Amino acid sequence: MASQIEPGIDEYLRKRLMPVEGSIPHLARTDMYGDSIPAGIVGGDLFEYINFQQRYDIDARIARALRLSTEYLEPVPEGHIPRNSVDQFVQWLASNPNPNGLQEGEYRRTKSSEQLMVAQNLRELYTTAGVLLVDAQGHGVISAKIASTVHDTFHAFILVELDRYGRTTPKLFENINLRLAQSVSARNALGRDAHDRSREIATMIYGEISPEGHFRFVNFGSPPPLVFSAEFGCFVPMSTDYLAQFPALGLEIPEDHPDRNKYFSMALRQRLINASNISEITLMSPGDIVFLYSDGVYDGGDDDDRAQLERIVRDHKHLGAKEICNAILDYAVERDEPLHNTGQEDRIDDKTAFIIKHG
Repeated sequence: MASQIEPGIDEYLRKRLMPVEGSIPHLARTDMYGDSIPAGIVGGDLFEYINFQQRYDIDARIARALRLSTEYLEPVPEGHIPRNSVDQFVQWLASNPNPNGLQEGEYRRTKSSEQLMVAQNLRELYTTAGVLLVDAQGHGVISAKIASTVHDTFHAFILVELDRYGRTTPKLFENINLRLAQSVSARNALGRDAHDRSREIATMIYGEISPEGHFRFVNFGSPPPLVFSAEFGCFVPMSTDYLAQFPALGLEIPEDHPDRNKYFSMALRQRLINASNISEITLMSPGDIVFLYSDGVYDGGDDDDRAQLERIVRDHKHLGAKEICNAILDYAVERDEPLHNTGQEDRIDDKTAFIIKHG
């Protein structure tokens, strides 16, 4: 029997950075679809649906939170070892000075209530879907590796978030930002020398959509979303003043981060990300659309490109999200034909588009 050929690194990264249609979340009044086209065999764009119901056992997580809410209230039986983190803290409390006068019962009730909050937040995931779009600088294997790092970091941290809060919080994004920051003392995995000023650069936008048409998102260096009004047949002008946007991942470490002095920071931010930095767009009418994209599709600044994209969305607005997305990517690929014909393929970038259509 012939041995199975192992895929090369290009093929491996291409497959793991591409979404599959089987993971598309199905929410009431919501049609969504996205796709990526790498400039070569593999690229630096990453797009992924976050299908909470498919990826996580929400029922089991709720059951665990409710069990812990009860268990946290129960003192440890005499002679038994601590069962959980609350028991461990109570044990520490008993063996150390307690200047705040915190009582065991008070602490146990507080931690029990936190688990009830976790269970409530987890229930909201039944009607929530997420989307992650990453654009690593350049295109090729190195860019794909950077995008893969963001992908893996995101999924590792979201497990902690769901355990502790039952939902994503601003802390998740601050941790991802730190992961791509340049350490003062340690070199990154690419083994660059101390005099090399290049660094891993990636933009990221992550958002969550609900059936009511609320799209909450955080943006690190990506061009802002475009919103298409079905009623008026055009992209709606939006003031970016109220849309929080941070520099690309790793470029800005907040002044109040405890590890601030351990990382280079190219920009100044006074505080950690909080709830006020989470932007929100509300789709009001059936047929309204949120359009996310990487700069290989649209860099966010060219008026002619914007007008062409608006026309494509308007001409296809009666179709589904998949058809609208494909029409946009077809246009973006066709736009690169002059570069192919003149031997300027190195100027062609990876392309990602994602459509959320409100029903």
